[in-house]
Amino acid sequence: MTRYADIPKPIRSGIVVVDPERGTPQRVIVLQFNPDSLERSVSPQSAGGEGDSGGGGSGSGDKNEALRLKGPAQESWKFTAELDATDQLDVTAPHGIHPQLATLEMLVQPSTAQLREHSRLAKNGAIEISPIEMPLTLFTWGSKRVVPVKLSEFSINESAFDVNLNPIRASLSLSVKLLTISDLPAGHRGAELYMAHLAQKERMAGVAAPGSLGALGLSTADMGR
Repeated sequence: MTRYADIPKPIRSGIVVVDPERGTPQRVIVLQFNPDSLERSVSPQSAGGEGDSGGGGSGSGDKNEALRLKGPAQESWKFTAELDATDQLDVTAPHGIHPQLATLEMLVQPSTAQLREHSRLAKNGAIEISPIEMPLTLFTWGSKRVVPVKLSEFSINESAFDVNLNPIRASLSLSVKLLTISDLPAGHRGAELYMAHLAQKERMAGVAAPGSLGALGLSTADMGR
């Protein structure tokens, strides 16, 4: 007879906020439920521009650039996360899921201390004020996908409330853009984490079962040899 204790617990996806200087986690956000799907879009950074090459087809004007890449592909991920205070009755939730929602929203908000410091510098006549830099954000989907990201879209659908109008159930649609070495300065910890993610992808490609021309109904002669 199988005991519940023998059933392995699923690894949760989530978000880790990291100090880019020290590399230490500042906050870990564990998603209550793993999203049912993860939509990923990948766009290569081709060296040649688009347009008619003048040869009857479309493509780069410089034929030497057709197979060249300027850098890592641009990749974005979309997923929907669910939060439900009624599904965790063993956890005290006097504010419903308000704290969890606020934590996620602060990923795209400067703190009050940062805003006050900006205001102070402006009042003191600072000629140039740098934009506020946010902590490095990582999205994790298992140990093989730990990627630096920038939250590009965030929508919340609150669908149930307690007697104090605290939200107790919500659906969150999140879109994130993966940050590559093309987006971050050299030596930035996020750039190093992206390189580690790319190396992991190369390892996964390396263990893929190889195909054969025969499975495609082709031979080496059909490949111009």
